[in-house]
Amino acid sequence: MALKPLIAANWKMNGNRELVSAATAALVALDSDVEVLICPPATLLTVFPAQRNFALGGQDVSAEPSGAYTGQLSGVLLQEAGASFCLVGHSERRQYQFESDTLIADKVAAAVAQGLTPVLCIGETLAERQQEKTEQVLAKQLAAVYASQPELLSKSVIAYEPIWAIGTGESATPEQAQQTHAFIRAELSRYDAEAATQLRILYGGSVNAANSAALFAQPDINGALVGGASLKPDEFVQICLSAKD
Repeated sequence: MALKPLIAANWKMNGNRELVSAATAALVALDSDVEVLICPPATLLTVFPAQRNFALGGQDVSAEPSGAYTGQLSGVLLQEAGASFCLVGHSERRQYQFESDTLIADKVAAAVAQGLTPVLCIGETLAERQQEKTEQVLAKQLAAVYASQPELLSKSVIAYEPIWAIGTGESATPEQAQQTHAFIRAELSRYDAEAATQLRILYGGSVNAANSAALFAQPDINGALVGGASLKPDEFVQICLSAKD
């Protein structure tokens, strides 16, 4: 990976103060060759120590800067809690909260405007993959955000997470993942060719210590969005270390 790897942990609706302490202690040994990001539940953002060698991110962000939006968190609020990144458009929010491409595009723009780096999550279902619609689906999801806002591309991270591989134990082969990542980079070059070459594209989908090194060996895979394995600090550190090889 020519670009500095980014290994992001998505704790989802898991974690507690003990996990914060364990993860912080385990990550102390990592050096600056790999950038690490932890996206815990928002209630834990302020529990992490101010002095740490990794970044924090929100698992979502509001498209609005402030106002009567009960339960939502703006980029400004996330920043005040210590976040510098945020996930946007995770498949679980697309599925369970019915987030549209339009709303996701608004969230990416809001995150950038409010000083956060958005990690835009895209991916296809098993049915879409079986119907050979992967590229069509991904192109639509990318176009919704960047076709009219190409300036946002240089301030973003992309996470390709095939929905059929999330939490299932099934992972795309390194070759499958590389093929899709290469397509994503080529597709984004239509909007900003220079930004596309500098963009970090993460792979997400049952990433673990056993398969991470083979994934990171692919030229267009610049890190990972790790779910279940990120709740095991020792394994998460091994994934981070494998990105250096």
